[in-house]
Amino acid sequence: MTAAVFFGCAFIAFGPALALYIFTIATEPLRVIFLIIGKANEGLKTINPDETAPSMRLLAYVSGLGFGIMSGVFAFVNTLSDSLGPGTVGIHGDSPQFFLNSAFMTLVIILLHVFWGIIFFDGCEKKKWSALLVVLLTHLLVSALTFVSPHYGINLVSTYLIMVLMGIWAFFVAGGSCRSLKLCLLCQDKDFLLFNQRSR
Repeated sequence: MTAAVFFGCAFIAFGPALALYIFTIATEPLRVIFLIIGKANEGLKTINPDETAPSMRLLAYVSGLGFGIMSGVFAFVNTLSDSLGPGTVGIHGDSPQFFLNSAFMTLVIILLHVFWGIIFFDGCEKKKWSALLVVLLTHLLVSALTFVSPHYGINLVSTYLIMVLMGIWAFFVAGGSCRSLKLCLLCQDKDFLLFNQRSR
């Protein structure tokens, strides 16, 4: 049972982030390497002068996903290792759903970092200081909500509500529209992945 809990919680927490990485970033590893070391434009032009520079949106997405995964690993790795046993969750009045709740909380934190990264980069680029303030305040609010640990329902529902609102905002900031969402969901848009985005 402990292995099932370990792998189940690990896939809940990190599965979507791994899928985002595989389908949107890992397809062009050269761009990822140069985005990580911060020499994207100069390095790519040196290697391939015909290559277009990565967009600021891509940089925001990659940074947000990277920060989210790092945050999730640091927050959840000890809890995940405890799930391998010997199991004592629930003995002292703890919730028997502790590992599952922690996995879902880690998932929302990872996705929020992606959305926060997109909104933050856009706010810096366009000098929208109110967007930066909202990112900072929602980050503090979500962090404060983790102190409501015994009340997992309140914690998870409010955090997921914040994630949905930030996700909608990030979608439109990144250039999304209702029309593009419809085309993407109907598989009629050929350029819906981030690595096909043109630089601004």
